[in-house]
Amino acid sequence: MNSINSAILEPRLGWITLAILSVIWVWLGWFWGRNAKALDEYVLAGRRVGLALGTATAMATWVTSNTTMAAPQLAFQMGIWGMLGYSLGAVGLLMFAPLAKRIRTLMPNGYTSGDFIRLRYGKTAWRLFLLISLFYGLGWLVSMGMAGGILINALTGIPYHYGMTIILTICVSYTLLGGFRAVIGTDFIQSLLILSGLVVIAWLAIDNVGFDRIHAAVIEERPQLLNLLMPAALMFLFNNLLFGIGEVFHSNVWWSRAFSFREGVGFKAYFTAGILWMPIPVVAGFIALAVPALDLNIPAADMVGPMVAGELLGVTGAVLVLIMVFSALSSSLDSLLAATSILVVEDLYRRHLRPHATGQQLRRVTVITIIGLGILTWLLCVPRLATLAELLYFTGAFVASTIWPIAAGLYWRRTNPMGAVAAMALGSIAGLSSYFAIGFYVAALVGAFVSMVIVLLSTWLWPRDFNWDRLQEAHPQEETPC
Repeated sequence: MNSINSAILEPRLGWITLAILSVIWVWLGWFWGRNAKALDEYVLAGRRVGLALGTATAMATWVTSNTTMAAPQLAFQMGIWGMLGYSLGAVGLLMFAPLAKRIRTLMPNGYTSGDFIRLRYGKTAWRLFLLISLFYGLGWLVSMGMAGGILINALTGIPYHYGMTIILTICVSYTLLGGFRAVIGTDFIQSLLILSGLVVIAWLAIDNVGFDRIHAAVIEERPQLLNLLMPAALMFLFNNLLFGIGEVFHSNVWWSRAFSFREGVGFKAYFTAGILWMPIPVVAGFIALAVPALDLNIPAADMVGPMVAGELLGVTGAVLVLIMVFSALSSSLDSLLAATSILVVEDLYRRHLRPHATGQQLRRVTVITIIGLGILTWLLCVPRLATLAELLYFTGAFVASTIWPIAAGLYWRRTNPMGAVAAMALGSIAGLSSYFAIGFYVAALVGAFVSMVIVLLSTWLWPRDFNWDRLQEAHPQEETPC
């Protein structure tokens, strides 16, 4: 969809802004990653990430395109519970804080979340988990690529396909150059830009429109947005809570950070990031409630955020929004590219195809995998088959089914491996069925419930003992220079 006639920025100014940001991110990626020669340095930043960088990378990665664009969409569609429900995604980071500490203790030599599932539950559970993780990772990549094209198109009139191509190309480029060190370093700067931009936008939005005018217009034109008993919104509230927990618990994006943090940093970094992230969806979603007061015509729900911001703040505000959301997109895309590539290399390539691959070979395959993921994401973004929220929550059924197998597996010695397999499989099927039968806002809720019942019953009825020392497996290539 080409919105050049309604764009706030001239395409020329948009191209200049994007060019400047692109040069900065690529140079920083090269600068921070120029010394990442060994495999551990390239994929886990040497396992020495401190508290400040750890908190920044966790928060910046969680401030995705889905936060900055789907939160306004959900507020526009579901009202107050839409934006408050999205903020409950912070619970995932808060609850993962103690898990990160335990992961680092139990698996000091671990590389991926797949390593844990393989060692804890066996190969059947591992392969099912990999299917879920890779499907979710690809869905997240596509949703962010789409968001980049939508944002740039809405603000500058630059065609969707060009904007989407730019964001993917830039993130692939600097992730290739610097590996995980580049991801961590750029995340720190991007988190500062995101927070600064949100504070400025929120302040100016309230000053220009005001609470009274927004409230009066919503009451008159869309009173259902203020209905605290809207059934769909209430179901979404709990669904998003469980979806956020499932996203964090299973995804290698967060496990790779737990492995990369210095010992003792994981709990503090994730807990602090969760607290700092919680108000962001509320601020991002609030501006969608200004649509009735501004009498805007919104052609697509997932464009409401940038269109309202541009209308309120003019050219300067539109540039600010472009910088802020470009940073949010970059901070998540680079993290997901890095984490998904090592999951593919470690759990698919090395474990299934080349068990004796050297560190140099693994590093080379990681580079090829990052490029391949970028190309595949671009191909899937081209058709633009769904809205951001629909695409994002389609994966909710799958990731929510992993919550209980992971949490129980980390803390309960007697969790049944076959029960974990059944929980992930049947939870995913039940959640997916509810997605089509009821709506996207219940998929994670149903998937998590079915998974929980199966894990609890199988652990109670057929307990299986486990030796925690089995998780201490050393990686054969961990000291191999590249």
